[in-house]
Amino acid sequence: MNSRKQQVEAFGRLLDIMDDLREKCPWDKKQTLESLRHLTIEETYELGDAILDNDLQEIKKELGDLLLHIVFYAKIGSETNDFDIADVANSICDKLISRHPHIYSDVVVENEEEVKQNWEKLKLKEGKKSVLEGVPKSLPALVKASRIQDKVKGVGFDWEETHQVLDKVKEELQELQVEIEAGNQEAMEAEFGDVLFSMINYARFLKINPEDALERTNKKFIKRFMYLESKANELGKPLADMTLAEMDVFWEEAKRL
Repeated sequence: MNSRKQQVEAFGRLLDIMDDLREKCPWDKKQTLESLRHLTIEETYELGDAILDNDLQEIKKELGDLLLHIVFYAKIGSETNDFDIADVANSICDKLISRHPHIYSDVVVENEEEVKQNWEKLKLKEGKKSVLEGVPKSLPALVKASRIQDKVKGVGFDWEETHQVLDKVKEELQELQVEIEAGNQEAMEAEFGDVLFSMINYARFLKINPEDALERTNKKFIKRFMYLESKANELGKPLADMTLAEMDVFWEEAKRL
């Protein structure tokens, strides 16, 4: 592994390259905070894919792409004298020191949960009106639900036992069934949302990340379905012309593989 000196030198090299690109490259000169935003989101999802695939070389590359974006934003900020990379780094350093009084002060904590609770309390002391202010509005709904539940747990708003959460899941399923039988579309949607929210909460108690779990299922389904498509292609028979029973044979093969 690289020494701390080598790490600092590598970061300095990236800053120098960013200066060159911003000055000399037509594409890089045109970029703004807004124009980079969607690219940053895309890079973040690519990093997430690499993590789920446990592809360490790809993780390294995607982290580099994200680091470039951070340096790029800081470079743009420096051009308007609003902030530079030192301000960005010092800001997060100051926040980490402030939010970890059990490391940098005399606060004593017993476990991870107390650390998280202190974190939320400190954020409120810093002027936030709600613990939910830190949940980005643009997060995908499933991820947002997880973050909401984590946040409120930090101030003690939570179930005490796992079985209570499972009971809530069952209760929400029963309420959904009532609305399905009544044929009320709007109420069905509302109850279905409650079922999903309670399932995400249950996942938290089981120490399962629901986003990761669902994405792994997505990947598994895609792999099996593509196997089914390849087998249909070998037979020269379109999937649309196959019966469900015929397709199920190959689906079971895919599961075994």
